[in-house]
Amino acid sequence: MRHGGQILVDQLKLHGVERVFSVPGESFLAALDGLYESGIENVVCRQEGGATMMAEAMGKLTGRPGVAFVTRGPGATNASSGVHVARQDSTPMVLFIGQIARSHRDREAFQEVDFRAMFGPLAKWAAEIDDPARIPEYVNRAFHVASSGRPGPVVLSLPEDMLAELSDVPALAPTAPTRAAAAEADLARLAEALQGAKRPLVIAGGSGWSQQAADDLGRFAEAAGLPVAVSFRRLGHFDNTSANYVGDLAVGMNPKLGQRLRDADLLLVLGSRLADIATNGYELIDPAAPGKTILHVHPDPDLPGQVYRTDLAITADAPGVIARLAGMNWAPGPWAEWTAAARADYEAWQVPQETPGAVRMEEIVCWLRDQLPPEAILTNGAGNYAGYVNRYWRFRRHGTMLAPTSGSMGYGFPASIAAKLLYPDRPVVCFAGDGCFQMTLNEMSTAVQHGANVITIVANNGQYGTIRAHQERSYPARVSGTILANPDYAALARAYGGHGETVERTEDFATAWQRAVASGRMAVIELRLDPEALAPGQTLSEAREVGRRKQAAAQG
Repeated sequence: MRHGGQILVDQLKLHGVERVFSVPGESFLAALDGLYESGIENVVCRQEGGATMMAEAMGKLTGRPGVAFVTRGPGATNASSGVHVARQDSTPMVLFIGQIARSHRDREAFQEVDFRAMFGPLAKWAAEIDDPARIPEYVNRAFHVASSGRPGPVVLSLPEDMLAELSDVPALAPTAPTRAAAAEADLARLAEALQGAKRPLVIAGGSGWSQQAADDLGRFAEAAGLPVAVSFRRLGHFDNTSANYVGDLAVGMNPKLGQRLRDADLLLVLGSRLADIATNGYELIDPAAPGKTILHVHPDPDLPGQVYRTDLAITADAPGVIARLAGMNWAPGPWAEWTAAARADYEAWQVPQETPGAVRMEEIVCWLRDQLPPEAILTNGAGNYAGYVNRYWRFRRHGTMLAPTSGSMGYGFPASIAAKLLYPDRPVVCFAGDGCFQMTLNEMSTAVQHGANVITIVANNGQYGTIRAHQERSYPARVSGTILANPDYAALARAYGGHGETVERTEDFATAWQRAVASGRMAVIELRLDPEALAPGQTLSEAREVGRRKQAAAQG
């Protein structure tokens, strides 16, 4: 006989779980008891959003479901931010939520929430377990659903009295994973369509990739002479130094790459959703008249054709299809000049554009790019500061970029902790804006407690920069709600037991970096930026001028 908490943990071990992220609650004490002496590391976090973001990052890095435990009510609502990231980023994750006792339901008991209703639109599956004898069944299904097809988050609610009950239910071995494979006829149609193109463009994205998939894509692209773009925040899917790499279809994308997407006569979409970010709000490709052949490989059979008419939809994991494409005989098509021109556009886009102020983000990103090894992992959340990383870094290996396609602020720092715990011997660097970092900087305590010695670079320009940019372009000089007060980040890092540096001149960054590395501790390097340095390629004044011209045009 085992209590429900022990049954649950034993199932996690059968599914290969080695680490979970949690914020404790009295609603799942039996599960915490099950973790005791289980051999599963329990990373104790400071807020549930941080815990689920760490679990999501673990899912991204390993391809297996990341696991988090949180308590009911406010714990679950806090955790929902990480669930949303996992959903939009197609990341396998399982979230366990402690719940009120079964006999207290529907009385608005303390912290009562119907989690099936709450997480139904956010998760792939949300359920509540009423019987400890069914825990193995539910856990098995949760891990299967989280990993199958288009991966995503699953939420299981655990009534506290159910977890404390005893049962002699036996353990249940995991369901064997299944992967859809492309039919030979579909690959033949893909090859025929591709060989008939004049201006093809490959778009790589989605989840479930590996270094092998990135290497296979390189072999395929090189053999066929194809240009390869990646989707938003998937820059690690393809070696950026390859002559076939042409940039990322993302927020603030190279306008010439955007025009090339518009001009392409064929798109081979590998794993990406081909949504609003890649198409600049559906402006670069008109859903009513795409004007090009679209070949779409995706594990979810319902996704291709949702927005854009698809000429060939292949229901399969992109890496499996890429491996087979790489094994085929290809000869470069009549698009050599098209590919070379796209690469030249990317190289020109890589030339740093000087920003105002004594600290220049573009120079710091380029310096770090030249110093760190290819296996270094970079993380970031949301904000204009990330544009410097996306534009000037050259990602060379898969799994070296952890960033939310959902655009969630605060993601980068928890993700960096998960990455460092998984790969303690690899450099892990978090880039964060002052607004972004303040959303989850309390996890510095988690980093110190668990020995995750990440280095965070805080781009402090005293504002919510992305929103300020939109504000100036829409309502110039009417600043409302976008100015920030900031702490002394270096002193705050030291207060948490880490190392802190403040950089006020670009030329001082290298020595600050070296001291941070030598400290052997969690470290924060604050960059004091000029507020004019709003984004790569646009100052605050320039954004305001754009807004004034728009206003003048609207007024006639």
